[in-house]
Amino acid sequence: MESSLKGLTILGSTGSIGTQTLEIIRMQGGYKIRALAADKNVTLMEKQVREFLPDLVVMYDEKAAVDLKARISDLPVKVLTGMEGLIEASAYEKTDVVVTALVGMIGIRPTVAAINAGKTIALANKETLVTAGHIIMPLAKEKNVPILPVDSEHSAIFQSLNGENRTEASKILLTASGGPFRGMSAEELKLVTLEKALKHPNWSMGKKVTIDSATLVNKGLEVIEAKWLFNMDAKDIQVLIHPESIVHSMVEYRDGAIIAELGVPDMKLPIQYALFYPERKPMFNNRVDFFKLRALTFYEPDINVFKGLKFAYEAIAKGGSAPTVFNAANEVAVAKFLEEKIPFMGIYEYIQAAMSEIKTIDNPGIDEILETERVTREFLAARYK
Repeated sequence: MESSLKGLTILGSTGSIGTQTLEIIRMQGGYKIRALAADKNVTLMEKQVREFLPDLVVMYDEKAAVDLKARISDLPVKVLTGMEGLIEASAYEKTDVVVTALVGMIGIRPTVAAINAGKTIALANKETLVTAGHIIMPLAKEKNVPILPVDSEHSAIFQSLNGENRTEASKILLTASGGPFRGMSAEELKLVTLEKALKHPNWSMGKKVTIDSATLVNKGLEVIEAKWLFNMDAKDIQVLIHPESIVHSMVEYRDGAIIAELGVPDMKLPIQYALFYPERKPMFNNRVDFFKLRALTFYEPDINVFKGLKFAYEAIAKGGSAPTVFNAANEVAVAKFLEEKIPFMGIYEYIQAAMSEIKTIDNPGIDEILETERVTREFLAARYK
């Protein structure tokens, strides 16, 4: 029976998307877990390995890999480490679908390896397309590999384009909840705390994505991602603040018709859709009750206060390696904010400094993208000692 199931690799299995993906497999079946990968959460990984018995497992951190190997020495599971391990797991011959749920630019090389090996990609790693979309999308087309978006917004756009002539789509309407600080002024944002920033009103996500949602950097990254996924100009991607988070995104067509995907704010829905596409499996979660809901509201984002979105459009306009600088600077700044070493508004300061100072490379290769990330991190470390 197992041999007839599709094989699944989850990169980032101990994170928010990874754990929810495994919940779906528990409920729906349909896959044999062939490989799991994470950074260093050995305790959770041991539980996952004992439950799902993959053929191989990767701990990116070498010490974590040694620890895990000792803990699961009674099981016939191969333990790998580092980038080599991630690449081997991504291209593993018994895997059909790779869920890329790693956080950060670490996801680029494994995604390329998976595409080269002909695996279907369930994409939850924004940074891969943000920094290397000009490499990833043509490669996927060349290898005839589907890239199925896992982000709720991109899944909504994908669903709203289904069955339509894509050349007739004139605009993407990308929705954003507005995060916990919607409506605040720049002065008020100077006083916000880490605790408040981590309290997202609608979604349950990892810490970094939650902070990115509060700064609107997350929405900026999604604009760049949408540009590559759906081959749209940035000027035709409009962000709407939608506090209810019921409309997950929309597509406007050239005749003025708008098609939207609506649902409760639950990441399991887009994850499941990507895993079983084109089939829709039953999901016994909450449903939208329009009588209780009564209203859906939309606002224009204030990009002069929430500058994450403004910086993203600037990065798209510059092109080349500029989105990598934007992304890498944000990663550094969010890490500092999570450690409470800089204030909330310091995140914007870090991004602006890096984007102003670091030279843009036109059409960078993967090595140049990763070098740009390194240069950005070094620049910020020197600037803000």
